[in-house]
Amino acid sequence: MPRKRKLFAQLSALQSNTSFPQIDALEKLNTTPGADPSPKSSKYFVIEKKHSPQLQADFFNQPCVSLAKSLLGQILVRKLPDGRELWGRIVETEAYLGGEDEASHSKGGKQTQRNAAMFMKPGTLYVYQIYGIYFCMNVSSQGEGAAVLLRSLEPLQGLDAMRELRRASRKAPAKLLKDWQLCNGPSKLCQAFGIDKAFDQRDLTQDAAISMVPGQDLLGEQDVVATTRIGIGNRGEWAQKPLRFYLRGNKFVSVVDKKIEREMAARGHSPCS
Repeated sequence: MPRKRKLFAQLSALQSNTSFPQIDALEKLNTTPGADPSPKSSKYFVIEKKHSPQLQADFFNQPCVSLAKSLLGQILVRKLPDGRELWGRIVETEAYLGGEDEASHSKGGKQTQRNAAMFMKPGTLYVYQIYGIYFCMNVSSQGEGAAVLLRSLEPLQGLDAMRELRRASRKAPAKLLKDWQLCNGPSKLCQAFGIDKAFDQRDLTQDAAISMVPGQDLLGEQDVVATTRIGIGNRGEWAQKPLRFYLRGNKFVSVVDKKIEREMAARGHSPCS
């Protein structure tokens, strides 16, 4: 072939050999078959060379219930100190609305050293400990003292590392956990992603070790189940409010509400395939 064409071919080959696997995979994730191959454009994320598109501050700056629903399908990314990356798709959340919410840590507008992150700017992590052992992770939203609990993830990448981290944090005899068991609960996902109190008050849009990137699915009303929250005890009417949201038909959800799903089916709401 002519010399210029040969040089161009060599340059193209070199560029393809020095690509970044995660970036390539994510670009495919956000591309519709048969459409323009460039990633989808959104005000919620930007794409910079050699960096994954990342959810930005505007995404988190929305009312608590809206954020709880919007987080479904998004991808949590954790970069471990040894360089490995863990990716998990958010499939279940709970909204805690702040002062008026009797089940919220910030009920009555009370701000403490423990819950300070709930009053910080949207996108701030609120990590707290339960039973003196386990951790749970929340993301602050609009609204004084409002935040969204991440309840379950669908593991996408780094499953072996997640198993190592779960094994290290469990005192029971170690047994091989199945994929669906790795992150199907708020404390389990924190174990699997190596999240502890050190992550409290971190900014998801700025932190090098943890962030979120957009998922591939466009979800409709028929894909999301709204039901009551779990483990909040006797909180009067607040115990009955439908403030837990999960992806219908997803096997990585911690607790399925069959009654609500039957009612959705009776109304003709079939989940998208």
